[in-house]
Amino acid sequence: MTQVAQAQYDRRGTPLHHNIHWQSMNAEQKMALYSLHPYGYRLLFVRHLADGPLAVVAQQSELATILPNGEVDYRPNIQLRS
Repeated sequence: MTQVAQAQYDRRGTPLHHNIHWQSMNAEQKMALYSLHPYGYRLLFVRHLADGPLAVVAQQSELATILPNGEVDYRPNIQLRS
């Protein structure tokens, strides 16, 4: 539950609308997310990296990332702030 609360606010504490994150993703990432929705994954946030956008998604307490090429990493090496 902490993950969702953290994802809804940026570092300044202002609420971010889901569409902002959705629009930050490319077509490959959106297609990958569509394929994950039936399994309960939801978009938490998108980080803008030098290699392109990195989408962070979650299924309950399990995290995954969607790389710019649409590949899903089910064992990402990331930690969310608590």
